[in-house]
Parts: sequence; C-alpha cells; structure tokens
Amino acid sequence: MSDQVYSGVYVKNMDREAGEDSFTYGSLGTLSRWRKFLCGPRNLTLKDVFTWQLFKTIVMGQALSMLICGTAVTCQYLADAGVETPMLQSFLNYALLLLTYTLVLAFRRGESNIVQILKTKWWKYFLMALTDVQANYAVVKAYQYTTLTSIQLLDCFVIPVLMVLSWIFLKTRYRPLHFVAVAVCLFGVGAMVGADLLAGRDQGSSSHVLLGDGLVLISAALYAVSNVCQEYTVKNLSRVEFLGMMGLFGTLISGVQMAILESKAIPVISWNWRICLLFVAYTLCMYGLYSFMPVVVKMTSATAVNLSLLTADLFSLFCGIFLFHYKFTGLYIVSFVVITLGFIMFNVVPTYTGDQSYATNDEVYYLASSADVQQEGAVDRLQKEGSDLDRTVSNHKAHYNGHYSLT
Repeated sequence: MSDQVYSGVYVKNMDREAGEDSFTYGSLGTLSRWRKFLCGPRNLTLKDVFTWQLFKTIVMGQALSMLICGTAVTCQYLADAGVETPMLQSFLNYALLLLTYTLVLAFRRGESNIVQILKTKWWKYFLMALTDVQANYAVVKAYQYTTLTSIQLLDCFVIPVLMVLSWIFLKTRYRPLHFVAVAVCLFGVGAMVGADLLAGRDQGSSSHVLLGDGLVLISAALYAVSNVCQEYTVKNLSRVEFLGMMGLFGTLISGVQMAILESKAIPVISWNWRICLLFVAYTLCMYGLYSFMPVVVKMTSATAVNLSLLTADLFSLFCGIFLFHYKFTGLYIVSFVVITLGFIMFNVVPTYTGDQSYATNDEVYYLASSADVQQEGAVDRLQKEGSDLDRTVSNHKAHYNGHYSLT
C-alpha cells in the first residue's frame, strides 16, 4: 500500500514537472520566435554589436554633428543680424568644392576625367545637385521663420524618408527592430519639440513658425534624396567624383538662383568683420561636412549616419543655452535618453540587401535551435533523474516536441 502511495506521489510529481517544463519550453519558444521576428536568424552577442566599427562610426558621426551644430549656430547669428541670403551661403560652399574636387577631376585622365563624366552622366549629377541646392536653400530660409531647436529636431524627418528610398532604390532591407528603433528615436524627437513649445521660445523668429517648420520638412525630404544618391555614388563610383560634380553643378545652380532671388538682399548687408567671420565659419563647416560625410556613408550607410547625427541636437542645445539663453526643461533629458536608446537598438542588428536569401537561413536557424533545445532538455533530464528514467524522458521529450512545434 505504501509502495502504491509512493508511486502515485512520484507520478504526480513527474506530471507536475512535465507541466512546468512544458510551460518553460513554450515560453522559450515564444521568446525565440519574437527574437527571430525582430532581429533575424543570427544570434548576436554584445561582442558582435559593440565593435570597433561601431565605435568609429559613433566618433565620426559626432564630428559631423559638431559641424552641423556650427552651421546651425552661424545661421542663427546671421538671421539675428538681418542677413537673409541663403543662396549666397550655399554658393560659397559649392564654390569651395569646385575649387578643390572639381579641379582634381579636371586633371585626371581616362574615364574618371571630368569630360568623360560629363559626356555620360551630366544630367544625373545635375538633378542631384539641383536637389541638394534646394534642400540647403529651404533649411537656411527656415532660420528666418522658426527656431534653431525646431530646425534641428524636425530635420529628423529625413530618416523615415531615407529608409523608404533606400528600400526602393538601394534594395536595403530592414528588420522590424530597425523600424522600432526609428520609432523610438522619433518619439524622442517629439519630446524635444514638446519641450520647445512648452518653453515658448521664438528666438527672434517671426510669427510664421509653421512656414519655417514646413520648409524644414521639405528640406529633410530633399536631403533624403540627396543622401541616397550620395550613398550609391560613393559606394559604386568614387567620393571625389561625387563632390566634384556637386561642386560644379551646385555652383552653377546656386549662382543663377542667387542672382534671381537675392540681387537686392546682398547689397544691403551691413558688411563688417563679424558678418564676414560668420560667413567664413558657415562655409568652412559646410565644406567639412560635405567632404567628410561621404567617408562615413561609405563605411556604414546613409540611414545609420543620419541616426548618429541626431546627437547634433545635444550640441545645439548647449550652444543655445549659453549663446541664446534658452530655457532648459527635463523633457530634453528624457528625449536624449530615448534617442540614444533608439540609436543603439538600430545598430544591434545589421541591415541586408534584397539579393540575400534569408528565408532559407531562417528555416535552418529555427530547425537548428529546436534541435538544440530538445537535445539540451534531454541531457539535463538524464543528469537529474538518472539512467532509470530513460523511458520517462523519452515520453516527456516527445511531449515537448509537439508543444514546441505548436506554440
């Protein structure tokens, strides 16, 4: 009788353990499927994520952020001084590119010579330069109507547009985690805009804030087109060719547009050493940004670079606090934490191109993971219960297999 009771208790304990293990394996299976859905078939460790390549990208991205902050601050000072010449500012940058990179192309020989490039691809570079010139014009013009912080934040609209264009034209494919990361970053941007509105700052701008914000959004969309073209060119052709053609056509387009739109605004500028220094600083920052950004884009992608540029808001915020006497609210800290979290999430899983077959890899990974889980479960149970429970372990293993495949 005692043996029967003992056996009954033993069977109940085994059934309870089987139920608990089934629940455990079912939870692991669900988590595995969610991880596979968000991140793909690869098992990434912290060592795989936080690499030297990522560190270099972050550092170089911060250098670009400081250059962007320099252009933003100088634009704000020029706007406060009554200077309304966005095409003149862009013209100086393109002219400097013309005097350096375009001249390099002129002295090259063979197919990389400027004459050969113009014979075959002049209209493509013309459209690229036209897009870039209008993007610069829109964002510089926006400084006359809206705030520095709003410009720095709303310009983040370039990221979702850039992802769509990269998907279509560059065949870049993103995991769901990438979209979640971008959504997190944009949520942080929304917190920044909310902080700006709560602070009630106009920073010397006029009452046409909505017009200025609209110009920023248009500029962001145009920058996305320009960045996609830039990524394709520097990865498939050369950085010097891209910058040389941008300098040539950018100078022509901005020169004509400057003559039409700013023929009256330029003569009325109160030229002094301070205004001249601001023009020089803006031009050098833009030249450095144009020269340096293709290097970072070639290392990573245009989308990753623009995500790293979100930290330019941090530099502009601190500059605004000390130079323009902005108010500081706790929402800025929250937004920076959220944006940083989104940037890290985006870099956890690498992107891939459309010609890579991941469906087969997903299936192989899933089958391999299932086999590993089943094998590890069998080994652990043998170590726990001993060799006398071989038959019971086999039954439980079959139960787990059915449960894992259904959950």
